[in-house]
Amino acid sequence: MSASFFCGTYTAKLDEKNRFVLPQELRYGLVEDGKLEFTIALSMGGCLAIYKKKDIDEIVAKFRAKQHIAKFQKFFTLFFSTLMPTTCDKVGRVSIPNVLKQGVGIKSEIVLAGALNKIELWPKERYEEDLQKFLSGNSETSLSQMMEEAFSLLTEDAPQDNLENVIDRLQTVQL
Repeated sequence: MSASFFCGTYTAKLDEKNRFVLPQELRYGLVEDGKLEFTIALSMGGCLAIYKKKDIDEIVAKFRAKQHIAKFQKFFTLFFSTLMPTTCDKVGRVSIPNVLKQGVGIKSEIVLAGALNKIELWPKERYEEDLQKFLSGNSETSLSQMMEEAFSLLTEDAPQDNLENVIDRLQTVQL
């Protein structure tokens, strides 16, 4: 885990009170101004996400400015009603509220996956199934295609480069 982003994969078991131990490496990355405060929320793709306090504060500020747009009202209700500000206890345990646990189908084990500015919490079975599909090429998009598209985001002129490559290929085919 880097100080500037979350990465890596960890597994954890839930106890009878729906608590899991947040690995120390991830806990350190959540500390801001000497405090360990964060928010658990529903996320995309069927998982939960843990956000740093400052990141969720930024999201809230941006959404607040758009709160009167009708097409987002249902999303805002669902998103904000399931945000759960929390922290760890003395031994690093985090409690997952029942509504969130049931919402993504977590049973007894989870996978914690570092994902840039957040930590994703996946039902272990779902994460392993998705990972296997992805690595075996049985997912909707191949690993190489996703990597190519993601890495193309790293250059500001990527869309233009892609267009030039397409034009070059078309010209070659016409010859």
